[in-house]
Amino acid sequence: QVQLGESGGGLVQAGGSLRLSCIASRSIFNTNTMAWYRQAPGKQRELVATITRGGMTNYPNSVRGRFTISRDNAKNAVYLQMNSLKPEDTAIYYCNSFPFGSWGQGTQVTVSS
Repeated sequence: QVQLGESGGGLVQAGGSLRLSCIASRSIFNTNTMAWYRQAPGKQRELVATITRGGMTNYPNSVRGRFTISRDNAKNAVYLQMNSLKPEDTAIYYCNSFPFGSWGQGTQVTVSS
């Protein structure tokens, strides 16, 4: 049973943009806060953005000002607009609730220099 489906990743040059999308099952999406996470090769998974059901957002310093998280409660969807991408943003990106539950497949983002 697929509960999280991420899409929108790809290969982009440094300075470029990508928009990630995630469709979650209602049981997950009805959790108050949704989030995007990422895991780079050889590194631990890290939180990159959170959004409450009411639309309040939060970001770590590493992506603040470049990434924007949004959600469509009617569609059980969460989005991540990523601008001014850097090679260090290369990772598999996952959406999930916050705190997280079971993981989906994620979507690969590769930023070339």
